[in-house]
Amino acid sequence: MGEASKEVQLRIITQNQEHARSSSSTSTNTQDLLNQFQNSKCRPYKWWLKVAVYSFCVLSGQTAATLLGRQYYDKGGSSKWLASLVQLCGFPILISYYFLFSSSTSSEHARPNYAPAEVALADNESPPLGPSLWTLACFYILLGTLVAADCYLYSVGLQYLPVSTYSLICASQLAFNAMFSFFLNSQKFTPFIVNSLVLLTISSILLVFQTGSEKPAGVSKLKNVIGFICTLGAAAGYALTLSLTQLFFKKVIKKETFKAVIDLIIFKCLVATCIIVVGLFASGEWEHLTAEMERYKLGKISYIMNLTWTAVSWKIFAIGSNGLICDASSLFSNSISVVGLPIVPVLAVFFFHDKMSGVKAIAMVLAVWGFASYVYQHYLDDSKSKRSAGHAERWYIS
Repeated sequence: MGEASKEVQLRIITQNQEHARSSSSTSTNTQDLLNQFQNSKCRPYKWWLKVAVYSFCVLSGQTAATLLGRQYYDKGGSSKWLASLVQLCGFPILISYYFLFSSSTSSEHARPNYAPAEVALADNESPPLGPSLWTLACFYILLGTLVAADCYLYSVGLQYLPVSTYSLICASQLAFNAMFSFFLNSQKFTPFIVNSLVLLTISSILLVFQTGSEKPAGVSKLKNVIGFICTLGAAAGYALTLSLTQLFFKKVIKKETFKAVIDLIIFKCLVATCIIVVGLFASGEWEHLTAEMERYKLGKISYIMNLTWTAVSWKIFAIGSNGLICDASSLFSNSISVVGLPIVPVLAVFFFHDKMSGVKAIAMVLAVWGFASYVYQHYLDDSKSKRSAGHAERWYIS
């Protein structure tokens, strides 16, 4: 009788466990369906307005910062470390942006009132523990180091290349983004993604033939090639930074809140700024900054204003870029950044008298075509998710 009683108890315990797992699975599936239903709803006009403002910040900030950086070198500037520093040192501006908009952003992630009872019960559960301070510090140091190296490579490329060629090479960041996303974020390669990779690669290769015939005054052919390699490496570094950031949010933070994004920007820029400052003093370039300001062709005030507005422009770009990451996605933010790249070569023809040769024009067309193919793939993915969300909505209502 004792053994029979134990057997009955084991069966009851097993049935309770299976029922609990079934209830948990049902709750999870219901939550997934609710998320799909929420994502399928039409975006409010305020969301579109915010995305438009953020996109304008990305386009205007990136364009102004690139042109001002080229002007710095054209008018007598020569410090690559200082040019790298101004890309980062304006990060304290973002602190005020965080305090102004963090509360509204947090409310956007609140759970809707129409959530069913089985989903609402999850609110009583204790939230999962966040990453340790050591984990966050290691990642911020890693990402800050990558950003510092990336900014320095961008500065070298901008010094040794025409601004139009520099901007077109930067378009390859989408191709690198897709490659790193494949290995780090399980990105699937579709025919449109492959087409984008091929076109952007060919666009960059075509510009190799321009490096020998067109270069800034006083720049040798060897430095021109170095500028091309450094800009290509910077584009790859920027794409790697985005993929690592997405992986960090998914595996470590496990949420994409506005506060987490702003914290990431501030601390990685703080680390990168410290590295660049060390490089500035270790290289000895700081000793020549006074003389550089004295011989600047536009005068001392213009020298200071150039550096100041370059720093502000990069922070405007950062606000727009990370705003898009928060309200849309990192891929969308990167796509908007690439959209603005063809603007710089056109403006460079008027401001710096760059030549718009046939090879460069073809490279620009291929870059835009590659970008369009990349965006179209995301449009297809979005349409597919909306159709899936529509089925989920009908199932939930029924």
